[in-house]
Amino acid sequence: MKTAIRLDDITPDMDWVKYRKVEEILNRNNLRPLIGVVPFNSDDNLRRSEAALDEEEYKSFLKGRLDAGWVAALHGYSHVYKTKCHGLFPLNNFSEFAGVEFEEQKRRIEAGRARLLELGIDTDIFMAPGHTYDRYTLEALAANGIKRVTDGFGSAPYERRGLIFYPISRRRSDCTKACEAYTTLVLHTNTMTDAEIEEFGATIEAHRNCFIDYSEYLKAAPVKRTFVGCAIEYMTAYAKYLAVKLICLIR
Repeated sequence: MKTAIRLDDITPDMDWVKYRKVEEILNRNNLRPLIGVVPFNSDDNLRRSEAALDEEEYKSFLKGRLDAGWVAALHGYSHVYKTKCHGLFPLNNFSEFAGVEFEEQKRRIEAGRARLLELGIDTDIFMAPGHTYDRYTLEALAANGIKRVTDGFGSAPYERRGLIFYPISRRRSDCTKACEAYTTLVLHTNTMTDAEIEEFGATIEAHRNCFIDYSEYLKAAPVKRTFVGCAIEYMTAYAKYLAVKLICLIR
């Protein structure tokens, strides 16, 4: 397996202690991930540090990562969930975008991309908060020059509605399988425990040959996603959503 890494929820006031621990593991293993930058964070759950970076410090931080070969994505708009919609990729039943009118989605994406440009980031990659998006989201992305999406299930990048999707892993164990396929390991550093960070480091070091830079993932040739493929992806994601709900009920 060729596994790229993405770090969600990058904000000036994220949990910098946990983030730095994960970054140290990545640097030690010479790995360059994708970071999802929230342009106008209004989600209190992402506000984890009283020692927030000011505007210039934040720009410097982001520039340093990009200069080192990391890749950045537009991670939504405010990261506040507005609807209870599953969308086209139903891993969750909440969304900042799915279920919202097209013009409003288009406005949010346009404003978010403009904010990232102010921060020195020019990207054509989108990362949906909660992994949820709908047909209008994809149309709004295309209308704003966004060409790539980090989400979906599959064994390689695929093309859908004129956009290229870079699949994420269905299970952590998939990331180290011995097979010729691509996937993404998704990390939320804000909520990782020390034990989970240590496990992540041990996994990287034990299976270093399975992990690649995100920029290498972007070079992989996409395949055309068929209607059947879309249906299988939807059912797989919804099954995972139901399984998580069931586990929560049992606990």
